[in-house]
Amino acid sequence: MDSRLLAARKCLVACKTLTQVLPCSSNHWRWERSFHLQSPSPPSCSQNPSSSSLCVMIRSRNPPKYCSRFLSSFSQKFRRTPGRQSISAGIDREEVSEIVELIGRDVADAESKLNGMRLRLSDALVSEILRISSARRIPVLRFFIWVFKSHPDFKPSAAMYNQIVDNLGRLGDYGTMDVLLNELSSNGHCLTEKAFAFLQERGDFDVKESTGRVIEILNRVGRSCRGSGIYSLIKLFCLSRSFDLAMFVMEETSKCTSYYNLLIAAKCRYGSFQDVHNMFDEMRRFGCEPSTSSYNYLLGSLFKNKRFVEGCELLQRMEEFGYCPNPLTFEVIAFHACKDNRMDVAMEFLNRMLVEGIKPRYAMHAAFIKGYFLSERVEDAYNYVVDMSVRDQCSSNMNYSLLASLFRMSGKVVEAARVLHEMMEKGLKPNFSIYIKVMKDLHSMTRGDLALQLKPLYSKFNPSVHIG
Repeated sequence: MDSRLLAARKCLVACKTLTQVLPCSSNHWRWERSFHLQSPSPPSCSQNPSSSSLCVMIRSRNPPKYCSRFLSSFSQKFRRTPGRQSISAGIDREEVSEIVELIGRDVADAESKLNGMRLRLSDALVSEILRISSARRIPVLRFFIWVFKSHPDFKPSAAMYNQIVDNLGRLGDYGTMDVLLNELSSNGHCLTEKAFAFLQERGDFDVKESTGRVIEILNRVGRSCRGSGIYSLIKLFCLSRSFDLAMFVMEETSKCTSYYNLLIAAKCRYGSFQDVHNMFDEMRRFGCEPSTSSYNYLLGSLFKNKRFVEGCELLQRMEEFGYCPNPLTFEVIAFHACKDNRMDVAMEFLNRMLVEGIKPRYAMHAAFIKGYFLSERVEDAYNYVVDMSVRDQCSSNMNYSLLASLFRMSGKVVEAARVLHEMMEKGLKPNFSIYIKVMKDLHSMTRGDLALQLKPLYSKFNPSVHIG
């Protein structure tokens, strides 16, 4: 029998065993009655557009006040670069307050006053000024223009453009927003939900009207800002549980799988499983077929909430009707099975992943090792690490290091040292922090003899390191 088919059958057997051992309670909604799965069709809509490199050279034919100077001041050299300063870096609060107050007064000589302050601009400072100004509904476009004129080497982050859009929304300046988004979209810039944070401060009637105006602008500008903007609007409303507004956006634009998946993920996060059931039915009524990702959200939530029976039943029906599980499907099931100490079930899905050539992520290996160790199946944890050093060699260093760390934290320092010794003899370099902690613990418990055995092995990896 083909190894893949055998692995798949073992997974089904594990699920069937689970459904027999743990009967579903009467208040649990049964998947076989609730879902009428059909063969999947190609998705009608692409997933969330990925953010492309930010191009900040802006040009406009008829920009509003300040906007022409702002847009014309950009050039290709203002691209975002790696290693940016953290937004949480230290900021002079008095300096920020002084700048925001100056911007708010909108005096004629604001630029000259800013020049006189001899500011040292950073991401943290500019972002904080934009944030506070927006919270106080102070226009920031003029300040941003000054930033580019006076500090030509300053490179704005993509998040700052989302802050500018949010600021314009708080001011109700949709004309300037239209111009800005049109130019940003023409250069491939994408929006996030941060650009539309202002909508969360609108009243029930105003938020729908304002959302409608934003949708009109996004439809008009098209391209990257339209795709990412609509997606971000739906995501924003899902995060705030404003599902009626999320549906309003979809009704005004389009109903597609990627948009529905945002709703499904949010509903699953809040445990609204019956709503998810209704949503799957609605998707099919509109000719929008659920994807494997749609079911992954549901599977993950069911297993997370310890509804293993329903999760396994759903998985069986997915495969029966042609929905092919992807790597995330297996990982979700195995991860939550480990957390619930159902190690045998988890192992069947891990075996299937490996048979199909799917490499587990480190988080999954960690779940197995911790699951065995914390359930006092220490030997199984060790055997797992040894077995995976053959079947998934890329994870060997981290797996051995984690096992050594668990031994050390449980007070078994000698066992931790033996794990480190074994892995280094195999040519595997341990995590430096764990190695140091074990060495120090050995010395403190007068087991310097073991430390002396580890030291020359580690020195082969780092000849310059001398510990103990």
